Amino acid sequence: CYLLNNFLKCSVYENVIFCWVMHEQGIINSIIEKLDTENCSVNCISLIANEKSLRDRLSNDIKRGIRTGDVIERSAARIPLYQALNTIKIDTSNKTVAMIVNEIRMEQKRKENSP
Repeated sequence: CYLLNNFLKCSVYENVIFCWVMHEQGIINSIIEKLDTENCSVNCISLIANEKSLRDRLSNDIKRGIRTGDVIERSAARIPLYQALNTIKIDTSNKTVAMIVNEIRMEQKRKENSP
């Protein structure tokens, strides 16, 4: 969290995106509670996918040699856990990166415009 706090305190950055696989609310909470968020807004977003999309993506990673075969079953088993998280869920199934980025931007604007 030390490194994340340094980014948050740096006035050069308008946005800091921290991306990691966090399938339990306790993981998210333990990170956020260690951050100095006094001068920033924290948006927790879970990028989720249906099982077929997830399996296809992970299979491609395995073929490219950047993941091992055991990741597929382990990841598929965790899919339901994301629904219990206190996060905005964005389904990435069958979407391009540009489409997903646009959805994240729309969520940010929605949050900025809400009372």
